[in-house]
Amino acid sequence: MPAALTLIAALVSTSSLPSAAQPSAATPAATTAAAQAPAPRPIDELIRADVEQLRATGDLDLDGVMIASRVLLPRLYEARAFAPTWRTQAQIDSLLETIDESYKEGLDPRDYHVDRVRAAREAFANVDALPAAERAALDVMLTDSVIRIGYHLRFGKVDPVALNPNWNLKQDLMGRDPAVTIQKSIDAPSMREFADTAIPRVFLYQRFKEALARYRQLAAAGGWPALPTGPTLKPGMTDARVPKLAERLAITGDIDQTSAAAATTAYSGAVVVGVKRFQDRHGLATDGALGPGTLAALNVPIEMRIEQIRANLERARWVFYDPESEFLVVNVAGFKVYLVRRGEVVWRSRVQVGKPYRRTPIFASTLSYVVLNPTWTVPPTILRQDYLPQLRRNPEFLAERNIDVLDRAGKPVEQSSIDWSSARSLQYQLVQRPGPTNALGRVKFMFPNEYFVYLHDTPSRDLFDRESRAFSSGCIRVENPLDLADIVLGDKWPRERIDAIIAGGRTQTVILDKPIAVKLLYWTAEVDATGRVSFFPDVYSRDDALITALAQPFMPAESL
Repeated sequence: MPAALTLIAALVSTSSLPSAAQPSAATPAATTAAAQAPAPRPIDELIRADVEQLRATGDLDLDGVMIASRVLLPRLYEARAFAPTWRTQAQIDSLLETIDESYKEGLDPRDYHVDRVRAAREAFANVDALPAAERAALDVMLTDSVIRIGYHLRFGKVDPVALNPNWNLKQDLMGRDPAVTIQKSIDAPSMREFADTAIPRVFLYQRFKEALARYRQLAAAGGWPALPTGPTLKPGMTDARVPKLAERLAITGDIDQTSAAAATTAYSGAVVVGVKRFQDRHGLATDGALGPGTLAALNVPIEMRIEQIRANLERARWVFYDPESEFLVVNVAGFKVYLVRRGEVVWRSRVQVGKPYRRTPIFASTLSYVVLNPTWTVPPTILRQDYLPQLRRNPEFLAERNIDVLDRAGKPVEQSSIDWSSARSLQYQLVQRPGPTNALGRVKFMFPNEYFVYLHDTPSRDLFDRESRAFSSGCIRVENPLDLADIVLGDKWPRERIDAIIAGGRTQTVILDKPIAVKLLYWTAEVDATGRVSFFPDVYSRDDALITALAQPFMPAESL
């Protein structure tokens, strides 16, 4: 019981004594008792005590609510001399609106003390009557809620480095002081609108949000039926599963409701077209056949698709908070590359990426130059794991591929003089001459990085027609690289000039007038401008770990 209430209770208790036993209010005993009763502590002093405990121990438990912000919350209150920052129900309504909106972002409102925030709103109906200790605790809890949700909206709930040690994308507020930003959000007329302004998103993020809402609506309506197994169904065949297949396709918009209602057991017409659309959306061969792969994709429960969209929304929070006017995105899981300018995809192409045991790393860099008619230096890993075994079996292996051997000084070495079974063979550098059989093809796009990964052409053209295109040793092979070169090199390098250099066979490096941001990302879902959702196989098996991490309770970050 607060000290003031204890004193009142004591006075009430003494008033029931016989009048002869009651001391006069003016007696020294009464005066001494009043002087000894501790005065109520001001709210700011209570907040200061909480902040100092948080600073000293890293832990603060307010009636079962664990305060997560060990850095920003103390900074915020220290800047205001520990004065309370929450004054009205309208402020809390604004916070609740933002928390409710977090569900639409694929986040969990429970991470932001949502039940305690609702209770605080009721308590603030008569905020001036709240005991100082209760109001101080509520103030700190509400501020912690804002910091939690602000951090998640800005940077994501899951630490990408914990899932991928190669991660190198920065996390900052682009020069803003985070404590000041949090205070401004609390003071704003609408916290949600303030967040939309303070955390700008590129169009791709909004598309994911809309897709999540749409798939949740589908789930609320019952989702889609599972199709029974059976022999592969090809166009022109008859099967009792066709009406249910048509129903399933209509739910996700691959055919219209009228066509679904008209479907018979004949597998033809609109149903076949719908299956091809579905296959195209799921990275499958668009042959119209209902085989095991297509059937498995059709039978993925809607709850799993919702979690897949949530996982990719989280990936979007990691990277799409600083919308550059131009950037190049490689979707490793989708085997695609996109060039985005001013919010629009202006170019796209299929790509080949690293094999599962030689994964293309996920990171960001800057495209700074292009090499026409490149040479290719065999990386040490490929030399050791791939080339040496071949050379020990076939001494002509390098000559057949126009590969020269150089010593450490860069001078040619006679290949017949080398013992490829010796460890000393690793000291040599293998360089493939420019030409149509060069592993890098006719052009490479360089964004210097520690992984020696870049985009390039390839002579292995037939592999672009495969459903899964994880064939490389880590670099990204581009299907239409000369089109990309034409775009990124600008007006000084028209296509005719590029073609002339390539035809001449001479290696030439071209520095970009304006470097371009490059993001190598991993997306198992995409949404186009029409709202069409595509899902891709999880080629590197990364979704499960992210989905599991999203379901875990809130974990404080060191910077929080």
